[in-house]
Amino acid sequence: MFDKYYERFERAVSSILLLLMAIIVLAATVELMYILYQNMLTPPGLFLGLPELFDIFGLFMMVLIAIELMASIHMYMKDKVVHVEIIFLIGITAVTRKIVILDSKAIDPMYLVGLASLLVALTGGYYLIKKNRKVGAL
Repeated sequence: MFDKYYERFERAVSSILLLLMAIIVLAATVELMYILYQNMLTPPGLFLGLPELFDIFGLFMMVLIAIELMASIHMYMKDKVVHVEIIFLIGITAVTRKIVILDSKAIDPMYLVGLASLLVALTGGYYLIKKNRKVGAL
């Protein structure tokens, strides 16, 4: 009996999270379009400066991360299984976003080493999971 209520609760929370992520993705996409529009109107026009490009790429990657989170929530609701590959891809994308928007001149070198280590660990984990799935499929 408790399982039935727990499943309903889990489904409701997952649905709410999915709806909230959809709202966030839509708002971030509209903001990205607005920022691009504003940057195109201000002089020098079509040529964006480096800071603007970093802001735009950072926001673009944030939207991609949010879409991946939505996909993860949706797949969990559908399959009742956490897809670890997607979680690793979200982590890789998030660390990559952080690297893209970093100001490398004002950052501690150990911070960069930490980010690089995190990226190596995430990609290594993703590789091992994909390799394990291929071996298990044989």
